[in-house]
Amino acid sequence: MTLRRSAAALAVTAVVGAVAAPVASAAPTPSPVAVPSGLYGKGDPTYDGVFRQSLALLAQKTVGVTPSAKAVDWLVGQQCANGGFAAFRADAGKACDAKTMVDSNATSAAVQALSALGGQDAAVKKAVGWLKSVQNKDGGWAYAPGTPSDANSTSIVVGALTAAGEKPGDWKGKDGESPLVALLSFQINCDGKPENQGSFAFQPDKSGKLFPNADATAAVVTASLGKGLVVDAPKANKAIEGAPGCKQGISDPETAASAGSDYLSRLLTKYGQHLRSAMPGAEAQPDFGNTADAVVALAADGHKDAAAKSAAWLAKNSAAWAKTTGPAAYAQLIFAAHATGMDPNSFGGADLVAQLNATGPAPEGKPEKSGKAAAADAEDAKKDEGGSSATWWIVGVAFVASMGAGFLISGRNKKNRQL
Repeated sequence: MTLRRSAAALAVTAVVGAVAAPVASAAPTPSPVAVPSGLYGKGDPTYDGVFRQSLALLAQKTVGVTPSAKAVDWLVGQQCANGGFAAFRADAGKACDAKTMVDSNATSAAVQALSALGGQDAAVKKAVGWLKSVQNKDGGWAYAPGTPSDANSTSIVVGALTAAGEKPGDWKGKDGESPLVALLSFQINCDGKPENQGSFAFQPDKSGKLFPNADATAAVVTASLGKGLVVDAPKANKAIEGAPGCKQGISDPETAASAGSDYLSRLLTKYGQHLRSAMPGAEAQPDFGNTADAVVALAADGHKDAAAKSAAWLAKNSAAWAKTTGPAAYAQLIFAAHATGMDPNSFGGADLVAQLNATGPAPEGKPEKSGKAAAADAEDAKKDEGGSSATWWIVGVAFVASMGAGFLISGRNKKNRQL
């Protein structure tokens, strides 16, 4: 679900048989490339252009705003002839070739946005066809085609397939397994500490061992229930019942999702209704993007009250993070507000819709709220928005050169320590 994704914070990693630790950027930096006028955000779009644009357009559609035609055209224009999307193509007029790093996350985010907007059937169909062509034998997906499946990439693809009207359970890999079965293979059941039971790992380590990852858990919970980045608020509340005991190899997606929700609820409660993460050697900090993902996951599983508690924490504490992160952060907060029935025009006193709209081309639909407060929010967003932050990870040039490839994993801090 994102960049998640978050969604979202994004992690840039090098994939050479395993995921390597990203290099953190502590603050927004000027973009070394020209930022297109149709793109949301002013920060460097190299690693997240398509992803943040997709989230921005999807968030606008979710709250009833008609996005700028220029912004939609920019996103559609990023698609390669084979149907896939790269993170960003500076020259969309140049045909994609073997060096174009097309990936499942950017493609899936674009599918969810274009499906919601409507009128883009051809682009969606081509993208879905490309996703099918790069499905792994085990039924899952990797960020980069040809590498091992991971929980977050498989989850965002499942969300895209659902948005496009497909039935993910019918998509079988060469081993005969569906994406839903592939997702369950990442769940930690009887292994490890009891408090980690029910959680999901991003990917096994080299020895095959699974370690809990809160954002991977949120992504899989949402996808296992057949939902994507946008989830409607549940009408009734489903109580957190506790993990279903130590059951090795849970085969039912709904039971697996329930166990994952229980893990998220325990972790959110432990840290005061938010998630935390830390880079190696650094002190743990609140993880706003992953908390927003967890809110959506809990709402997807019907846990209205539990989701509302963390959404309230976000409303009170996320303003500074959103301003320095940019359009994807505003979108993630809008998704969290929508999933809990909160007003995104007054989220902790901030107008998320006005702030998001101010980061790119003016929308063509519903006008922004009038008044001094909305004007101030928009002005703050223009001044402070940078398109990247401490939770949007940018891989160093030397690191890319030495490893051979740099990849964006949607909405997620994959290799930082999640506590």
